[in-house]
Amino acid sequence: MEKFYLEEHISGLERHNEINQKDSSFEDLCRFVSDAFQNDWDSSRENMHENLEIQKNAIIGYEREVSYFKSKIREHINRVKVAETEHPIWYENLEDAIYHENWGLAGIAQWFSEGYKESASAKVIGSRIYFLENGKMVLKRQKIGKDRREQLVRAFLLLKPDERLDRDFHELYMLDGTRVTIFRGDMVKKDQEVIIFRRYIIPNYSFEEQAGRGTIPIEAVPLFKAMVPLGFNIAVTGAVRTSKTTFLSTWQSLESKELEGVMVETDPEVPLHKLMPEAPIVQLLADNDKLKSITKNLMRSDADYIIMAEAREGVALDTVLKIASKGTRRVKMTFHSREPLDLPYDVAAEIIKSMGGDIHFTAQRVAASFDFVFHLIQLADKSGKRLKSIYEMSLNRKTQQIEMKKICGYDHENDSWKWFDVISPEKQEIAMEEDPKSYREFMSLLSTIVNHSTGKRR
Repeated sequence: MEKFYLEEHISGLERHNEINQKDSSFEDLCRFVSDAFQNDWDSSRENMHENLEIQKNAIIGYEREVSYFKSKIREHINRVKVAETEHPIWYENLEDAIYHENWGLAGIAQWFSEGYKESASAKVIGSRIYFLENGKMVLKRQKIGKDRREQLVRAFLLLKPDERLDRDFHELYMLDGTRVTIFRGDMVKKDQEVIIFRRYIIPNYSFEEQAGRGTIPIEAVPLFKAMVPLGFNIAVTGAVRTSKTTFLSTWQSLESKELEGVMVETDPEVPLHKLMPEAPIVQLLADNDKLKSITKNLMRSDADYIIMAEAREGVALDTVLKIASKGTRRVKMTFHSREPLDLPYDVAAEIIKSMGGDIHFTAQRVAASFDFVFHLIQLADKSGKRLKSIYEMSLNRKTQQIEMKKICGYDHENDSWKWFDVISPEKQEIAMEEDPKSYREFMSLLSTIVNHSTGKRR
């Protein structure tokens, strides 16, 4: 193989640019910089281990190593006088573009820029790249080829050294907490590998802000604020991207900072240490297997309440049900559900599938352990989210029948809410025991809202 001399290559490129700099393409520059880096690494074999660590950490995304790469890129492009080379518009500057094209996130890097900080999701499907914008997945101009996708997957797997490269499914977390889900191999069609990026956007957690977006009715703001101190056990349901977690987090942010809590998540999405920095809340990450091993400890915990964020599987649901059924107040969970009226049996089905038991008895336990169900939806045109309904849920002790009473319902046609004053004596007694002052305020507000319900949202 003919020997390659970097100095001659640079000199030739310099002469080329002096003659006609406009002919130097961005793709040529990316290849040149990649070759220059490789030559640097080859010529300093005594620092091989250090160089490999720098490469690995830069690819993973450590800021210091990324800055090192970009500074070296800047040196190379300045030396050959090609700093004015045009780069793709989805990158912020030339060195950023070269870095991401060669070693970084390729065209997905734009999703991590300031302009997309409110976007919760991005997807790579085959060579196509999509960003979630205003509730819709938008196809971007940039593409990513098969070899570059494979390089990207290998880079992500550096974050999880024990993960086998030959697996068809991977799930891991980037340094900033972004969840990356990868489908490939036999799980997808040829050349249609999928990489999904999902991050939890920390919004302004207030009911006022949600009312301003139209997610909840404005009249509900003082009602919910009076309802939080009453210690009800609540379930927030809905499909994906309906703001379940945002609603639960807002509710939780109004809890007393003096109460001790435990939150269990399978994914690190809700940053309670930032929302309630002074509150004594233990945050645990546990999947099904880990949760099985700590359930007894959770049961014996002296915490005032527990939050099961994104309860999906039987073990998690069984754990939160056991804790709630033993009298713990302020229990909160989110759950994927299309129909809130089916919640007791949907939860029971998941528990029975994992733990065994009788589905009717388990559904009755669900109804007896939770007080209210808040159901959220996304509008058909994806222009916004709405609180679709609120149900009081209970178990009739005499008939052993599950009872669901609608407190609030959304009218799609008029974009408004209807309210009903049907709070049962059992729930009133619970509220009165927890906080008599807030209970009276809550009942007064609900009565006023019902009496003045005109069908208009504002």
